[in-house]
Amino acid sequence: MRRTSTTAAVLLTASLVLTGCGAGGTDAGDKAAGARAAQPADRGRGTVDGSSGAASGTGADSDSRSTSGSGSTSGSAQATAKAPAPQHVIRTASLSVEVADATKALATARAAAVGAGGRVEDESTERIDDAYLASRIVLRVPQAEYDSVLAELAGTGKLLNRKADAKDVTDQVVDVQSRIATQRASVARVRKLMDRADALSDVVTLEAELSRRQADLEALLAQQSSLRDRTSLATITLQLTEKRKEEPKAEEREEGRPGFLDALSGGWNALVGVVAWILIVLAALAPWLAVGLVAFVLWRRLVRPRLAARRPAPVPGPRPGRPAVGRNAAGAPVGPEAPETGGTPEK
Repeated sequence: MRRTSTTAAVLLTASLVLTGCGAGGTDAGDKAAGARAAQPADRGRGTVDGSSGAASGTGADSDSRSTSGSGSTSGSAQATAKAPAPQHVIRTASLSVEVADATKALATARAAAVGAGGRVEDESTERIDDAYLASRIVLRVPQAEYDSVLAELAGTGKLLNRKADAKDVTDQVVDVQSRIATQRASVARVRKLMDRADALSDVVTLEAELSRRQADLEALLAQQSSLRDRTSLATITLQLTEKRKEEPKAEEREEGRPGFLDALSGGWNALVGVVAWILIVLAALAPWLAVGLVAFVLWRRLVRPRLAARRPAPVPGPRPGRPAVGRNAAGAPVGPEAPETGGTPEK
């Protein structure tokens, strides 16, 4: 087991040494190639100088031709050495435009993106206050058509807001490419070591290392793909808003008189409102009315008969139209109109 671990450690150490040697060999090869490229140039310059010296002894015309030839050779070499690297830029822009018809402007934006070779990334539309539409659309267009599409979208209506941004990611792109190349070489070396490994422990260790390096390589490839997409296609976010309809002024509202149908509708609405309020009041008083009705029934059926039974019998009074007749202690009527009981009145 100790021998197996030692073998795995030796194999990993060898892979790291090979990595360093490979990098050193690459640097050395580059230096050697540079030296080999410099030597012919030196020889050329020496030859030119020699020929110019010889030509100077024979005549000034040969010297001028040799000097011009040397200058053109060095100029072409410098131009080749200073060739600019391709630039990678991420461009984004956002526009806010007020239009008369949001649906029509949205169709124009779609057509502009597709005509430029791009696509629609996202789109949403909503109605605000049941008065006007507001739409938002995200477009992806090629970098070469970015300016023309932006100008076309800004001309769809009244431009309210515009913001553009450009971010240079050339260094990041170059760094990712270099790391991908290094990671691929590292994965290839681990695979070679796996082909040479015989012990099971060595194979397991190398497989784990290979899985880790492949995962790192896939992450770098995904980052490279994202950078390629963002640098090849610009992103434009367009916000479309319809113009709000202005409410009529107070004077205009006063000038418009209601018609017969308006009056009929208003009267009907008033009647319905009054009936509704009456029903609401009755519903609120219903419990009180029920209690009052029960109390009235009890008073009429029970309390009122008892009160009537307790009252004394009424005394008959004089008849209307005749004077009242007095009575004595025995209860007999007395007075000038008392009835005669018999006998002759005294004179």
